[in-house]
Amino acid sequence: MKKILNIFAVAAVALTMVSCSDFLEQTSESQQSTETTYESPYYTSLVVNKIYGLLSRDYTYSQVIPIIWGANTDTELIDGLGTGVETATERGVMNYRMSETYWSRIGDWWKDYYDVIEYCNLVVDGVRGSALYQSGSTSDKTTMGYYLGEALTLRAMMYLDIIRMWGNVPMKFEPTKPDLSNAYLPKTDRDVILDELMTQLEEAIELLPWADAATNYTTEHVTKGYAKALYAQVALTRAGYAIREADESITKLGEGYEKAAYSDDVYMTLRPGQEKREELYRKAALQLADIINSGRHKLNPSYENEWYLLNQLTLDKTYHENLFEVPNLENVTGELGYTIGKRMNTVTTDWGYSNSSGKLKTTATHWYSYDNADTRRDITCAVTQYKEDGDHTIEDFIGNAPFGIYIGKWRPEWMTASWLAQNKAMSAKHQTGINTVRMRYSQVLLYYAECLNELVGADATLAGGASLTARQALAEVHNRAFADADKAAAQAYVDGISSDHDAFLEAIMQENAWELTGEGFRKFDLIRWGVLAQKIADMKKEYNDKCTTWPRYIHCKPSASNENYIDFSVLVFDDDKEMTGYKNGSWFGLDEEKKGDNTQWATNLPRISEGLVGNTIDGTIGEPVNIAKETVKNRYVLPLTTTMMADANGSLVNSYGY
Repeated sequence: MKKILNIFAVAAVALTMVSCSDFLEQTSESQQSTETTYESPYYTSLVVNKIYGLLSRDYTYSQVIPIIWGANTDTELIDGLGTGVETATERGVMNYRMSETYWSRIGDWWKDYYDVIEYCNLVVDGVRGSALYQSGSTSDKTTMGYYLGEALTLRAMMYLDIIRMWGNVPMKFEPTKPDLSNAYLPKTDRDVILDELMTQLEEAIELLPWADAATNYTTEHVTKGYAKALYAQVALTRAGYAIREADESITKLGEGYEKAAYSDDVYMTLRPGQEKREELYRKAALQLADIINSGRHKLNPSYENEWYLLNQLTLDKTYHENLFEVPNLENVTGELGYTIGKRMNTVTTDWGYSNSSGKLKTTATHWYSYDNADTRRDITCAVTQYKEDGDHTIEDFIGNAPFGIYIGKWRPEWMTASWLAQNKAMSAKHQTGINTVRMRYSQVLLYYAECLNELVGADATLAGGASLTARQALAEVHNRAFADADKAAAQAYVDGISSDHDAFLEAIMQENAWELTGEGFRKFDLIRWGVLAQKIADMKKEYNDKCTTWPRYIHCKPSASNENYIDFSVLVFDDDKEMTGYKNGSWFGLDEEKKGDNTQWATNLPRISEGLVGNTIDGTIGEPVNIAKETVKNRYVLPLTTTMMADANGSLVNSYGY
């Protein structure tokens, strides 16, 4: 494990790259490429490994996509609310207060993503033209085919994320030519790109092995299972709602596309008509069924153990629940557990250098949505933190921070002994090496349940699909989160879900929140379902309506093994500040008479996602905040910065009212 990233120093052996354009930061093949690199499986592997290395940068899958761009939803918020949303940082951008002058790093994201795509283009073009692939031995053709499948799949993954960030973008599936004749490309309709990605993934699926079915093809590589799941993700994105450019909105409306309930009248939020959606859902369902029927990927019976293994930098080779993990390397790459995770507040004797655990947080309303017996609640929602008290470390409550609950899926007590030794010696930030998960088997099951609900309903199987119904697929995800003694009650909940299409879809949306919050996935599902703005507005209303009914204090027993830590097996909530024999802390309730004086209610609540839903807190969606051109409804996409457009040599212009 963790060998992929060792190529940073040796990738230059395979290719000597030269810069040819600020736009996309693209590069051309050296004269050695086709003559040497792609006639050698070894040299080809170095270029492929370089792609994986590029995925671990902060602006790709170390920080931006899984942490920053995952905000804001109804269960995930960027930190620094209140007046902080007006700053020219990610805090403004992820509260949907976006303009080209707000955050210069947006252009760096764009460059890094297209840099990965350029390397993928080099591999695809190089392998297709390789004599080894065209007429080599069976072994060489298979190996080179693996590399081609990886490049096609990783390119599709990158394009899906770029589209979800910017909408229509340049479609470039070939290496940059020396004369730059294909460097400065205009935008392409996102539907055209997504359709092409599905075609390319069909090819990749045929080329790739299943996880651990070929030498070195662990889940730190893309494999057949991930390519199939990504195909389904692309198809479901294609079938879902998306904000459209002005000139295509009227055209697509005339082609039978349907307009969302919350939509701008110029930059419309649209989805394909029913016939096209059913075609896409069927294609997705069949790919997902192949994963389910293969038995290669399963749920780890323990939700906690799956996260423990990830924090331990240990691949799950028993269940392969994570279909693909972007590989990171301890003390070299990886922001998970530092920029997101359970808080280590100040340097401590037990844990060493403090993490930031900032950026992405979850909410009190999300904590309250869980059943008390659902083990996912206390894994996802870390309501305590570690801090120094004199000469020893204590675990303490975060206090009344209803929009600042830490994501506990990454936590120091689960991390490696080597990380701990490094962290105790550190006086500055260092990387955790925890992999970034891009697809879990629970998502496969929830996607499959969604597809069946659209095609045959909640309680029928699909011809040619898996033996599961939508309800059974949902039950697998839900019931896994409960101890044996509570599984009957968990199943009763699933059995009680109405078979009505909308009611069952709502249950899938809720399961998505319970299962995936904090992982950077939910936002894009809410977008394609067309409910992002409404779910955020509903969350704000729920807090507004319930904050004065919640208890104001929490009491827990000290841990038997360490009295400075907390035992969560006994929780007591009330309005009494102190309880003898317990560790006491503030909880999320507010005094009705003092609510207007509370920063969380008076300042932070109205400002949450106000660029998208306005500053209302009654469940309605208000007008977008009238600053920096923010007048377009449901505008969740990013702008092109002035630098990005200048580097494009006039081929790109802003849209969506930017």
